[in-house]
Amino acid sequence: MTERSRPDENGLAIYLRLLGYVRPYWPFFALSILGYLIFALSQPLFPKLVDYFTTALIGGDQTSTTIWGLGEVTPEQLITLVPLGMVCIALFRGIGSFMGNYYLAKVSLGVVHDLRTHLFNAMLRLPNRFFDDNNSGHLISRITYNVGGVTTAATDAIKVVVREGLSVLAILGFLFWTDWKLTLIFIAIMPVIAGVVTLTSKRFKKLSKKIQNTMGDVTHIASETITSHRVVRSFGGEPYEQNRFLAASIDNTEKGLKMVRVGAIMTPTLQLIILCAMAALMYAVLYLQNMGGSSNTPGELVGFLTAAGLLPKPLRQLSEVIPNIQRGIVAAQSVFELVDEQPEQDEGTLEVERVEGTLEIRNLSFTYPNSDRPALQDINLTIKAGETIALVGRSGSGKTTLASLLPRFYNHTVGDILLDGVPIEQYKLKNLRKHIALVTQQVSLFNDTVANNIAYGDLRDCDEEDIRLAARSAYAMEFIEEMSDGLQTLVGENGVLLSGGQRQRLAIARAILKDAPLLILDEATSALDTESERHIQSALDNIMKNRTTLVIAHRLSTIEKANRILVMDHGRVVESGTHEELLALNGAYTRLHHLHHEEGSEAATVTEIIA
Repeated sequence: MTERSRPDENGLAIYLRLLGYVRPYWPFFALSILGYLIFALSQPLFPKLVDYFTTALIGGDQTSTTIWGLGEVTPEQLITLVPLGMVCIALFRGIGSFMGNYYLAKVSLGVVHDLRTHLFNAMLRLPNRFFDDNNSGHLISRITYNVGGVTTAATDAIKVVVREGLSVLAILGFLFWTDWKLTLIFIAIMPVIAGVVTLTSKRFKKLSKKIQNTMGDVTHIASETITSHRVVRSFGGEPYEQNRFLAASIDNTEKGLKMVRVGAIMTPTLQLIILCAMAALMYAVLYLQNMGGSSNTPGELVGFLTAAGLLPKPLRQLSEVIPNIQRGIVAAQSVFELVDEQPEQDEGTLEVERVEGTLEIRNLSFTYPNSDRPALQDINLTIKAGETIALVGRSGSGKTTLASLLPRFYNHTVGDILLDGVPIEQYKLKNLRKHIALVTQQVSLFNDTVANNIAYGDLRDCDEEDIRLAARSAYAMEFIEEMSDGLQTLVGENGVLLSGGQRQRLAIARAILKDAPLLILDEATSALDTESERHIQSALDNIMKNRTTLVIAHRLSTIEKANRILVMDHGRVVESGTHEELLALNGAYTRLHHLHHEEGSEAATVTEIIA
């Protein structure tokens, strides 16, 4: 991995790191530099052509001119050579401009592509804790807006810096070659220009960070509102969301205007400084010419002033590119900070084709980062291969936390979790998760076909017949066959075109297709109606056979058949036993059972009883 980005890392170091991504594209970069060099060399040719034109214009028939490569030429010959030279310079300049622009675009767009994919791949490796601490809107903003800022720095900025920078050097070289003393007058303003640029650069960097943060707020609010549009409309949240988005957008606009204002002040200020230097230069030329102190011909002096007159444009463009560079540096820093985030710890080396599924938990305690209250305390549990264990308890009692520790979505530090007698941290992460199928209450579907949502990830190569069998086992084929394109029907973003029960059945079908020895069902039937649950329960009974299953549920029909039921409260196991044993204890589980039968409804929840 490249050198880690530090919060206090200076802009030059960040920009150099960004340019490090250019290395794979160095042949194209070299061609672009060659093109811009050709373009830059064409710049002083125009003033020299003006020199020849002026000499021929005022010299009459008595003047002969020496042209490099052609020797002595007469004014009559210049009548043809000067216009021809103008056309040749234009062709020369056009070829250089095309080479520079095209090949640098290949480099810069390739760099942005590499950076964008590097960032996305880095995000996929980040631990759950990172996503808990960062909202999705700001993360999406980094991939879209921030990488866009890097694009500006890597394309337009580099193009202007290289092209105009070489042009300035070429013109200054011509000026020194023509009259180095006069050129020093012009060079005297450079420290003043550097001071103005330094002051404004610092201001641009601060404003870029603020704009970046406000754009993250805009993206976050828009993403939240679009995702939760049903809730927004149901509860009349449109005015609130409109005001929230308006405030974020106004904040972003004001920060953007501040940056434009600084740039709008800087550009004319630099132009004034440069033109003052031009005025001083013109005064010196006229004074020396009148006093007879100049050894240059009138044509050379006109060419000199013409070349000096070409300098303000590239200098102005160089000054105007500073905001883009600063914006790109700030954007690149935010991208590198994410790229440098510590990925999921995976120090495991063990890979097993298929585990038996025996789980043992010893003295397990766990506290979430930035929390002072343990989520789990002194959990001891042994689950034999093929057993079904049900977890019940109020919200926040630690059920889902315990289930999240098994696939190492979070890493425990106190106690041990062993799979087939081996601590789970000794397994490679990918191999560990290969043995676990997970079905949660919050079903995640992708804007893809039904088949691709069932056969997702490592299951992508499964045969269509296996997908059909999994869907049939989850009682999903009955609604899939009614769809216009069957298994090839698009389900919409997060399955928006499906009902809650249908989405849940696709998630169960995905778990069935995975055929993992460990199964975690976290409120897997919560989104189903009573009729759908009867179908699903039969499917779950089938897939739980010969699998180690951890069931988190609030419906009694889902947990009564478990080999053991654990009642959890405040991160501890307060009751443990079979359905009959827990009824005999006459505790929290018994109260739940009695309420369930008194109400005659399967909607009774453990939360209602224990709370």
